[in-house]
Amino acid sequence: MEDKIIGIMQPYFFPYIGYWQLINAVDTFVLLDDVSFIKKGYINRNYILINGKSHLFTIPIEKISQNKLIKDTKLKFNNKDKENFLKTIIIAYKKAPYFSYVYPLLEDIIFNNNNDLTGYIKYSIDKINLYLDINTEILISSEINKNNTLKGSDRIIEINKQLNASRYINAIGGKNLYSELQFKQNNIKLNFIKTLDFNYKQFNNFFISNLSIIDILMFNDISMIKNYLLQYILN
Repeated sequence: MEDKIIGIMQPYFFPYIGYWQLINAVDTFVLLDDVSFIKKGYINRNYILINGKSHLFTIPIEKISQNKLIKDTKLKFNNKDKENFLKTIIIAYKKAPYFSYVYPLLEDIIFNNNNDLTGYIKYSIDKINLYLDINTEILISSEINKNNTLKGSDRIIEINKQLNASRYINAIGGKNLYSELQFKQNNIKLNFIKTLDFNYKQFNNFFISNLSIIDILMFNDISMIKNYLLQYILN
């Protein structure tokens, strides 16, 4: 049987390169949206570079709550907020070498009218995948026919089974959450992806790592970013 590789993560808005490495490493990537929204996580916020320093950006959420599932979470991102976000991007990156290529992409993403958080983030992922020539299938967990009573690793294994996965790759941060034996007992090979250290020129500043994909897009051409997508190891 052909090896089918799955990755699963909560939907993150403009996440760091490790997220895109996982998307690029799998055949199908699932946005885990039928779990609780996490405050102060990376679902609706990340970091960009402003004046040589890491700067947190956040897209506003309607009635933010950890008692609400991601799939039931709506944006409160009006046109004025969107314009202000893009002004911040201009201030931060107008002198970056690939600004003229990347800004129209970001403008398209930001002004997407989808008010559903998962749908809005999926749109951004689809657009950046297209820009980077990543052909991974993107699915939404809540739209997959499965046993929704399962939690934790049982839920992840259930999604893998429903998608006929033979291998599952998880972010390295989940290494203590999942048992290789449990996956093996379900005929699924378990791997963890770990991003290797690399750097690139950010104006004339001291390099700041793990910023939003926005930063990498602004300072690197597509061929170089494709190289960064491969800068990882699988455990």
